[in-house]
Amino acid sequence: MEVETSKLFDDKADLYASARPLYPKVLFDFVASLVITHDKAWDCATGNGQAAIGLAKNFSKVEATDISKEQIANAFQAENINYSAQPGESTNFRNNQFDLVNVAQALHWFDYDRFWDEVSRVLKPTGVFVAYSYVWPHINDNVDHIIDVKVKSVIEPYWAPNNKLAWDSYSSLDLPFKTIATPNINLENHWDLDQFLSYIHTWSGTRRCIDDIGSSFFEEARKALQSVWGDTSKKMVVKNPLTIIAGSAWL
Repeated sequence: MEVETSKLFDDKADLYASARPLYPKVLFDFVASLVITHDKAWDCATGNGQAAIGLAKNFSKVEATDISKEQIANAFQAENINYSAQPGESTNFRNNQFDLVNVAQALHWFDYDRFWDEVSRVLKPTGVFVAYSYVWPHINDNVDHIIDVKVKSVIEPYWAPNNKLAWDSYSSLDLPFKTIATPNINLENHWDLDQFLSYIHTWSGTRRCIDDIGSSFFEEARKALQSVWGDTSKKMVVKNPLTIIAGSAWL
């Protein structure tokens, strides 16, 4: 069941770009408050640039990298964002050039022995590292129960081991810097049923499961959700609590 990481995120890159939760302005305001200057940020493992586009409003230049060329091909564009296909553990960036290194929804995918060295190398002495991720969505008890029983329980064997780090809020990760206190922030998206199911379909575990056993379980989940959603065009508030890690002063 092993899948190369770049291939995993190449798959359905166009859907990923359109169906993932968007980050709120309050998150990027907090990130911007962490640094002294706002010249240059590196958004590492940018995916389709959902974080890069937010950082671009607060930094003069954003370098956004990802190992998936397909993700970058579907990325959000801005004049001050430069996209490139590079692994986070080994880049062509100069030493000490970034005010911020940012990782959104990807900290669980790196080779840490190499990644932390690379982050330390490219950060300015006053620079800051920040990472954030979200896991399970919440709408209401009825919807959440159906997702638990008809989706999460089915796809559980198909998740990569890396995902457990995110589920556990990175509590077992050995961080090589002095941590900074972070606020409690939720992602909040207003989605109809089709938008919500498109998001569930972007989960790597969902896609792996469908590839292996087919999509009948997903169609069953759709029918069950329709019964509790009511008007399927009605927008529901979908909340995803964020885990946020920030630090500086490398140890």
